[in-house]
Amino acid sequence: MSTFYDEIGGLPTFQRLVGKFYEGVATDEVLRPMYPEEDLGPATERFTLFLVQYWGGPTTYSDTRGHPRLRMRHAPFAVTPLAKEHWLTNFRAALDDVALTPEQDAKFWDYVTHAAQFMVNTFEEPA
Repeated sequence: MSTFYDEIGGLPTFQRLVGKFYEGVATDEVLRPMYPEEDLGPATERFTLFLVQYWGGPTTYSDTRGHPRLRMRHAPFAVTPLAKEHWLTNFRAALDDVALTPEQDAKFWDYVTHAAQFMVNTFEEPA
């Protein structure tokens, strides 16, 4: 049985997508301060493994980190509507870069837009 992970090209596609996403995050004035690590490599790896697992690839994420618990893991950060918009802007650029079919793109975009809205945890912009 083929999964969406397989359908869009497996690990190389996810690595390219997440790599492109974090290229944008690295220079984003709203998102970059949310990453305390100087090197975005560990965040890139975690996000790649999460998406790979979500879309039907290997379960390395859960095997190494346990249940995703996304809201809990993001709770220390002020995920505002503005941060959500910046996150989506960077993800949109990454999706455009990997050039999926229109159907694949729509499926992925639908997921990330809903997930991004779900992650908003405050309407107070940080000082």
